[in-house]
Amino acid sequence: MEYENLLIDVSERIATVTFNRPKSLNALNPATVRELGSAMEELSARPEVGAVLLTGAGEKAFIAGADISVMKGFTTLEALDFSLLGQRVLSFIESMPQPVIGVINGFALGGGCEVAMACDLLIAADSARFGQPEVNLGIIPGYGGTQRLARLVGRNLAKELVLTGEMISAQRAYEIGLVNKVVPAAELMGAAREIAKKILSRGPVAVRTAKMAMNRGLDLDLGNACALEASLFAAGFSTADREEGIAAFLEKRKANFTGK
Repeated sequence: MEYENLLIDVSERIATVTFNRPKSLNALNPATVRELGSAMEELSARPEVGAVLLTGAGEKAFIAGADISVMKGFTTLEALDFSLLGQRVLSFIESMPQPVIGVINGFALGGGCEVAMACDLLIAADSARFGQPEVNLGIIPGYGGTQRLARLVGRNLAKELVLTGEMISAQRAYEIGLVNKVVPAAELMGAAREIAKKILSRGPVAVRTAKMAMNRGLDLDLGNACALEASLFAAGFSTADREEGIAAFLEKRKANFTGK
């Protein structure tokens, strides 16, 4: 499919989704969020896609936030619809079977930071900036920012970012556990693809199952989360990938996984 506000490229089993509104610093409007949902649903159903990269067009921004010129005219019900739309799309990204890597090339503010937090891994350019500046507009985050941020970096750091509305550097985001890796801007996409290829070299069923176990287990108490893990661990022994992976290890050769 072709999209007005997104660019989609698939090569070597890696899909790259680029937010393509550089004149507005890739700001999110309802149309872009709906396109993002459609694109991710389509990619999740394609067996040849093993990983997804999310990034922004231009050198300045991943996503600079929501499109304020559009939000200015929202009624209360329109604001609620916009928030719930974004939450649905980000929940899908978080739970889709393929790993999603956020490739943060610039500002990731407001809704952009929230999109980033829905990804499984984040690779940031050293020039990137993160923040939840909604309080500067007299509103609060609406795409899960008050919830995911605290789960990722802890309550007090999350409150500092949300309540002050201040931006932090990519290095600070790495220090607090928001970002997995910081690299020079020129090396950003190469570093992201390298990580994606490393994941793709592992057992596909195991990767998908591990992602599901971690996502679902976070909402359970430790005992039930470990019970979920045990059941998924045992289910893995019914797969051809398990047979191949163990055989390859014992035979000291590279595994040829089939995703079955």
